[in-house]
Amino acid sequence: MAKKIQLRRLLCMAILLFAGFIGLGYRLVDLQVFQHDQLRSIAEERRQLSLVREPRRGQIYDIKSNLLATSTFVKTVCADPVLVGNQQALVARALAPLLEVDQEELFRRLFPRVRRTDSGELVTNRYVVLKRKVPTETWQKIYETMTNLPSGRDEKAFTRAEKAFWRNLRQRAIFTDPVDDQLRVYPHRALLAHVLGYVSMQERAVGGKSYVETYGLDGIELALNNELAGVPGWRVTAKDPRRREIVGLRQQDVEPHDGLDVVLSIDIVVQHIVRSALVEAIAKHTPASASCVVVRPQTGEVLAMCVLPDFDPNDPGSAPVEARRNRLICDVFEPGSTFKIIVVSAALDEGVVSLTDTFHCENGRFAYAGKILRDHEPYGLLTVEQIITKSSNIGAAKVGLKLGAPALHRYITEFGFGTRTGIPLPGEVSGIVHPLKDWTKLSITRIPMGHEIAVTPLQMVMAMCAIANGGWLMRPMLVDRLQDAAGHTVAKYQPQPIRRVITEATARQMVQALKTVTTPDGTGAKAALENYTVAGKTGTAQKTAPGVRGYVPGKYFSSFIGFFPADRPEVCIGVFLDEPKNGYYGGQVAAPVFKQIATRIAQYLNIQPDVPQQTAASDAEAQPAGARTARAAARVSEPKD
Repeated sequence: MAKKIQLRRLLCMAILLFAGFIGLGYRLVDLQVFQHDQLRSIAEERRQLSLVREPRRGQIYDIKSNLLATSTFVKTVCADPVLVGNQQALVARALAPLLEVDQEELFRRLFPRVRRTDSGELVTNRYVVLKRKVPTETWQKIYETMTNLPSGRDEKAFTRAEKAFWRNLRQRAIFTDPVDDQLRVYPHRALLAHVLGYVSMQERAVGGKSYVETYGLDGIELALNNELAGVPGWRVTAKDPRRREIVGLRQQDVEPHDGLDVVLSIDIVVQHIVRSALVEAIAKHTPASASCVVVRPQTGEVLAMCVLPDFDPNDPGSAPVEARRNRLICDVFEPGSTFKIIVVSAALDEGVVSLTDTFHCENGRFAYAGKILRDHEPYGLLTVEQIITKSSNIGAAKVGLKLGAPALHRYITEFGFGTRTGIPLPGEVSGIVHPLKDWTKLSITRIPMGHEIAVTPLQMVMAMCAIANGGWLMRPMLVDRLQDAAGHTVAKYQPQPIRRVITEATARQMVQALKTVTTPDGTGAKAALENYTVAGKTGTAQKTAPGVRGYVPGKYFSSFIGFFPADRPEVCIGVFLDEPKNGYYGGQVAAPVFKQIATRIAQYLNIQPDVPQQTAASDAEAQPAGARTARAAARVSEPKD
């Protein structure tokens, strides 16, 4: 009986062992055959590390090779929450000041999180990004802080497990990504903010792998983002459980192609001269904004472009949106009297007037189409040249009437108004030029004085450059060349004439008229230079506002645009003050800023004077005292448009 029971037990055991081997065999077949591909991909995914290698973003230089924007390599600081254990509070308190992040937020991010994969497997996160763009110096401080992290206990009494935990916490819990990131740095801060723009980060996929890419958001950084960005590379290698690379198992390593460097036409010294003068103008006149652009008339090269208020592109988010707008190309305004150069140029070019032709300016009140047009002074007979000198609204209106609306509209568009200048900066607007069919009877008398039309400051400066260079409208040139990291030129940009807008003879006549503006009899006397003949035009435009009918009392847009030496111009400078206080005529507030900028630029660029100092001094000494007193009195009562 006992033997039978024993045999039954052996049989049961044999059956159980057989069933176990059958189950084990099935499981092995399932793992090795049916789930082989899936398990193999999971294993490779856990072991393989695919990294996208971001190329170094190109540098930006000024025309004299001064560095304006660069990229420095920085770290992405990460944590393994499993190794942090229960010391989240201690680590957060130690690292929050160094990472410049909120301590409570850092505390929450250091806790392990369990998630379910697509295959249903539960995994714990062992890779948490704490902060990107951390300078190497800061990472060194973080490493030292973690290495010396205090436990607050006598570590000699630690168990073996406790010693291992604190060793891992100090040495392995906080680490950096194996591939460095980049931080964009603008060493001159706000000096060229509206030209350079700024950058941000976005996630981009390459070959099925995503990485954080630096890309331009405004200015040259955006306009030439593709040239600056370069082409990413990649690396396929093996990793340990904490995503650290096992270098010996590296499979692929493709170098990234760095971005091209951009060399601008901007001269940082000229830019500094301009900005310093605008800062002084803001202190004196407290305008809503002040801006200036400096251009070489012959080539269209932009030497300086400054707008205040500005911002620091290293931290653009700290500035209001208004401060980040490039008002020289993004804002439009009624140009006022600076626009008189267009109607007079057109009339001279068409041969309907000459500089010596006279127009009666109705003693300051001209009735047309049921409306009264006024001058700031009760002028009588004025020549066409004197209309420019005195900035007569009525004189400009009568020149426009003689020219005719179709011809005026044609020249307005030929001078580039109503279309973008083509400067390589984002956000440029085309301005407002109404179709000829929408002009009213009054328009032919109002547009010549800069009403019923809206332009950007840059458009107005480029129109003045066309007169200065003999009649050619130029495309503004902001980029001189692209070059590689070794300094070899990859692409060289050339001046781009758009079209001839007036003849050379007409341009010479206009220069002759514009030179009188900066004489004691003109509206721009405060723009005159001692050793150079200046040709230019003042402008004072009333402003409109949404919901307000007509013009807003007390709000003006004041400007002066001029070039020198007048007969062989080297630079054209446009100065614009929006809603200035303590004076508002362009001749009062903008012309002195022009003089300040032009004087320093002439010295820096070593521009040859066209009025010898000895001649200027002898002319002043030759004047009788009474004549000098009379001239001083004339300056007091001169037109201040």
